[in-house]
Amino acid sequence: MDAALFDKRRYPVVSAPEGYGEWAETYEATVAAGLDTPLLESLTTVPWRAIARAADLACGTGRTGRWLAHRGVRAIDGVDRAPAMLSRAAAKGVYRSLAVADVAATPLPSAAYDLCIMALADEHLAALEPVYREAARLLAPRGRFALIGYHPFFLMNGLPTHFHRATGEPIAIKSYVHLFSAHFAAGQAGGLALDEFRECVIDENWLATKPKWRAYLNWPVSFALVWRRGA
Repeated sequence: MDAALFDKRRYPVVSAPEGYGEWAETYEATVAAGLDTPLLESLTTVPWRAIARAADLACGTGRTGRWLAHRGVRAIDGVDRAPAMLSRAAAKGVYRSLAVADVAATPLPSAAYDLCIMALADEHLAALEPVYREAARLLAPRGRFALIGYHPFFLMNGLPTHFHRATGEPIAIKSYVHLFSAHFAAGQAGGLALDEFRECVIDENWLATKPKWRAYLNWPVSFALVWRRGA
């Protein structure tokens, strides 16, 4: 579903490549770490220390790649559609390779990765099936696909992903609502089995980093799914 059906703010809307290209300069200073980091740290079905090769889909500025590298992942390949984000990812020095590419059609090799990961990007995909198929193609047998997403509850309450330009003007990035049933169907269609499902709720610890979000205390703000490719 197009998130515009629920939009209460009516900010100007731009495409994901355009929006993230413009947001790249201030992204890490403004994105809420509570959206993804607590979920990554809570996952129990991904053997982080045993992962040798990871594909970071929609890698952005490299926040996720840096997190993986700190946990011992030795070879990380990233793709993103915004060159400005990739330049910042490259500066972190944790990627083996980086490429401008669609997450559903990457130049990465088949069956080559112990882990595929995609954080805070699924809401910008009009359809889920293509990225699940691509993750399944990239994974080696028994490999995992970890997806961290912005919770559809927020989108359906009219709060789209957005940033502020240097002028202070708020800009929304084109988004779509995907129910969890749609993720389940797309994962199954891609031949993946669901191993883990978690949700992150805004609590006092979360608000310590983003106090302006207090109006959303106790709202589910993000989620994590871990899928496994069969043998």
